[in-house]
Amino acid sequence: MHVPDGFINAPVSVAAGVVAAGAVAVSLRGARRELDEKIAPLAGLVAAFIFAVQMLNFPVAAGTSGHLLGGALAAILVGPYTGVLCVSVVLLMQGILFADGGLTALGVNITVMAVVTTVVAYAVFRGLVKVLPKKRRSVTVSAFVAAALSVPAAALAFTLVYAIGGTTDVPLGRVLTAMVGVHVLIGLGEAAITAFTVGAVIAVRPDLVYGARGLRQKLQLRVGGKLVDAAPDPKPELTPDPAPAPVPAHRTRNVWLTGLAASLVLAGVVSFYASASPDGLEKVAADKGIDAKVEEHAAADSPLADYGVEGITDGRLSGGLAGVIGVGVTIAAGTGVFWAVRKRRTDEDSPAGAPRASV
Repeated sequence: MHVPDGFINAPVSVAAGVVAAGAVAVSLRGARRELDEKIAPLAGLVAAFIFAVQMLNFPVAAGTSGHLLGGALAAILVGPYTGVLCVSVVLLMQGILFADGGLTALGVNITVMAVVTTVVAYAVFRGLVKVLPKKRRSVTVSAFVAAALSVPAAALAFTLVYAIGGTTDVPLGRVLTAMVGVHVLIGLGEAAITAFTVGAVIAVRPDLVYGARGLRQKLQLRVGGKLVDAAPDPKPELTPDPAPAPVPAHRTRNVWLTGLAASLVLAGVVSFYASASPDGLEKVAADKGIDAKVEEHAAADSPLADYGVEGITDGRLSGGLAGVIGVGVTIAAGTGVFWAVRKRRTDEDSPAGAPRASV
């Protein structure tokens, strides 16, 4: 789904850049409310994990592969605003360091892959968890459906952008059918990865899943050997959730270290076995002629271009080292951004003008 330079004309690319910049600005403000003491330490890790899993292309059809977009996963784990920032950080690192996704198309990619996927996924997810039984399994099922729908939504968004500013004359119907068709299949892979990851986290630390907060299972009483719902609170909105028991710091640290280790293994080892087939957009572009005016990437001479380390001839070692570097850079960049946002929130929450104690 990474749009390269030359697919979309300059005016529409600029317009998409303005939309993306506005979305990132809104997300920076919204993330201040999401990045509390539990979410803030994990947000950079989520970005790094998405980077790592995006290296794992999986086959979806003859000669076509797909990979995680990550908007649904990020939104459910750390919140929709922070999710937009997570995917945006990943796209920025990929474009600058690995020549993956055009630099002039960065606005298009953020709009399609970060904003659309996150907004669609989180809206679907929240709608489902409100109507399904208040159980952990419902969160996982909701994550699966939300992720599955977010990918064809992104394909539809790209088709719309192409319809306005495409640089080639290809019938829109052919592009729409091909893009949505293949990305429905990719969406199933996205859904499986998202549901598995959310399920794994919620099994050990449900308090770290942003999308599962506020879900309270109905109180049931055993009457005559049967479970029946207790009478509902006449004013539930006035009844706060009970204060959660404090969680030892080492448990959060263990989750963080486990996530980091998984990201390094996926990017540094498992990525070598990923499908080498072109992904959905690349395949459609080649088949339909959308790539007729594609341009060479501005960072094509980067020492990490195409997810390999320049000067290392062994493919396994080169790709693995590039993946490890990518995870490290992404977690550093993401943590820096989220730390700054968190600090801004802390500063705003501090009482202004409080009198100093005299000595």
